[in-house]
Amino acid sequence: METINALGRRKTAIARVYVSTGKGSILINGKDIAEYFPTVILQNTAKQALKLVDVAGKYDIVANLDGGGISGQAEALSLGISRALVKINPEYKSTLKTHGLMTRDSRMVERKKPGQKKARKRFQFSKR
Repeated sequence: METINALGRRKTAIARVYVSTGKGSILINGKDIAEYFPTVILQNTAKQALKLVDVAGKYDIVANLDGGGISGQAEALSLGISRALVKINPEYKSTLKTHGLMTRDSRMVERKKPGQKKARKRFQFSKR
């Protein structure tokens, strides 16, 4: 099997994922997944698609992550892996879609408005 590539995004994080047959190693920006994502929760978020379709040890994954924070990067990686798995086998799509792994989470940070402290928080109003 040739290398399958897919793209995943979340907030400002972008994950370019390359999947090929192998022994199940996951490299992110040249580091192992356990080294890149320090917590088990983030590692499980990234590997969630592989566990659902039961192919955890069959594919080697190389990913380039850019932008955002670590939680956004983990979710972007999960979406990228899901999209690559569907390219490999279209039958996985129904399983992944029922668990919400095929939809891109489009929520972004709201911009800060001028004359306000943050996006919605305002400076204290003084009547007198």
